Amino acid sequence: MKKYEIIAEEIASAIQQGLLKRGDKLPSIRQIQTSKQVNASTVFQAYYLLEARGLIVTRPRSGYYVAGPLRSERLLPHTASDEGTPTTLQVSDLVFNLLERIKDPQQIPFGSAFPSPLLFPLSKLADHMASTVRRMQPQDTVSDIGQGDIALRRQIALRYQLDGKPTDLSDIVITNGALEALNLCLAAVTQPGDSVIIESPSFYAALQAIERMGLRAIEVPSHPEQGIDLAALERAIIQHQPKACWLMTNFQNPTGSLMPEQKKQALVELITRYQLPMIEDDVYRELYFGKQRPLPANTWDKEGWVMHCSSFSKALAPGYRVGWVSAGRFAEKITRLKISTTLATSIPAQLALASYLAKGGYDKHLRQLRHQLMLQQLQFSQAIHQHLPPQVRFTLPQGGYFLWLQLPDQRDSLQLFQQAIAENISLAPGHMFSSQQQYASYIRLNYGHTVNHVHLQAIERLGQLIKQA
Repeated sequence: MKKYEIIAEEIASAIQQGLLKRGDKLPSIRQIQTSKQVNASTVFQAYYLLEARGLIVTRPRSGYYVAGPLRSERLLPHTASDEGTPTTLQVSDLVFNLLERIKDPQQIPFGSAFPSPLLFPLSKLADHMASTVRRMQPQDTVSDIGQGDIALRRQIALRYQLDGKPTDLSDIVITNGALEALNLCLAAVTQPGDSVIIESPSFYAALQAIERMGLRAIEVPSHPEQGIDLAALERAIIQHQPKACWLMTNFQNPTGSLMPEQKKQALVELITRYQLPMIEDDVYRELYFGKQRPLPANTWDKEGWVMHCSSFSKALAPGYRVGWVSAGRFAEKITRLKISTTLATSIPAQLALASYLAKGGYDKHLRQLRHQLMLQQLQFSQAIHQHLPPQVRFTLPQGGYFLWLQLPDQRDSLQLFQQAIAENISLAPGHMFSSQQQYASYIRLNYGHTVNHVHLQAIERLGQLIKQA
């Protein structure tokens, strides 16, 4: 452990043991610096880490204090519900209409699906793009059509290796973002009329894909902290005989839930027992706030039933639209589908990313990105705690950049959406995340943009609008 992590762990342990209680003032930066014989930046890093974990708060011109039990006071409760029946979807018109209204750059981007582009090393990526394109040979423009650039696939395979999951290059297919990977996986294992299990609430792009392919959705309840209910999942498998399931095990969109490792292992054992193909949507995994990058469920997959999909869009290069799938037993079929639909992913973009990853800058960038997102989550959640009515409950995820909020008194989120948009504040209403309109009193907010005074004022205004109902 680094020095700042040791200091943070000592203070965290004192808080957990009750030696430091809510409201206690922590030693000053100078006091810790003297007692631990470290520099000031080390102490600041320790306090930033504790802030990001929600254990301490800073008070302007006063210092650092042990935080109140925000998670227990305002944590979104798990509202158990029965798994749904196969449903034919009609959500795309709603989703498109809402997305169209929140893309205005003048709006406060709480409804956005992306973090701020200012968080990414775009100039460095441009340098890699320029240098690799200058060196590109004519045959590079047509080689590796279908599966993608071998150098990039090798870099991706190395990251799987670091997770303890040796992966053959032939299993990896490069795609136009994770969304193409997810859609190819779905097309590989289903036919129109088939049923697919999704989480409830679910990422709206999964709902749109199921609707477009003429499939039916089975919503299975999901815990806002630990992910899908495995007992309900097994009941749905037995009762409805689905052809696939589409799940997010790490920092699910919209709830931010992180499935524990033991539960991921049990999930893989379950789908393997029933030979149910699983599409694992894992685009937020690199945005973790803890000590260790969470493992994907496919780490425990020994028979190739899990198709693990991810991309560089959320953590490195949002405009490059480069994703991939580690497809297991379905790799050949997915490659053929890729060739017969979009044929290839941008070669210059692939070469630039492969070069950037090979030079070792990715993990340094990720550390900076995670640190910034942790601080923004802290600022955002504190502003919610301060300005939104106390009846509002919300998640506090261990990664990603979304908060999932439950409004008080069955407040309609579409109505709140209309009121907020009129004041140039965007948000994502809960209607977008269910095939059965189960989340009409929920909203998703994005804290992936720098929290400035304008954003804080927007959160305060949201609180006023909620109270007006």
